Amino acid sequence: MSANTTPPLSRPIEIGRLPRGRAEVTVEASPEECAALARDFGIPAVRDLVGRFVLSGTSTRLTVTGTVEAVATQVCTVTLEPFESAVREPVDVVFSDAPPPDDEPEDGPPEGAPEPPDPIVNGRVDLGALTGEFLALGLDPYPRKPGVTFEPVASGPESGPFEALRRLRDEGA
Repeated sequence: MSANTTPPLSRPIEIGRLPRGRAEVTVEASPEECAALARDFGIPAVRDLVGRFVLSGTSTRLTVTGTVEAVATQVCTVTLEPFESAVREPVDVVFSDAPPPDDEPEDGPPEGAPEPPDPIVNGRVDLGALTGEFLALGLDPYPRKPGVTFEPVASGPESGPFEALRRLRDEGA
């Protein structure tokens, strides 16, 4: 997504207008916003999307904790049938208005290093976009309908991807 594009779910919050120290904010997505997110994620549907956040800190460094919950309709990777599953993803993000360090590698911080703060842009953070991001994190990349297991097809003891080549080699010898 480019910097000029508004995400399907956007709730910019002006940090300077928040009560000092601590605030609670709830983001509820409309059916239209849920449908737009489902299209973006390539899944059949999203419904009942709610982000509940506690904001604490200052106007220059803000911590957002809470949960994102929704019901997502995904397609089973085994049966290709759609099914619904509950998504509940914990949120713990720090925002800062300090510029990112110049010495950070392009591919992100080194393994095990703390994640750098997300930026505060023009005195605002977008809790709608944060809700969408954490919904995406909570989606199973290889969803399976409950009770479905993957059974590999085997036609014999030596079955495998190269069995046909092995037979051709043995017949030609």
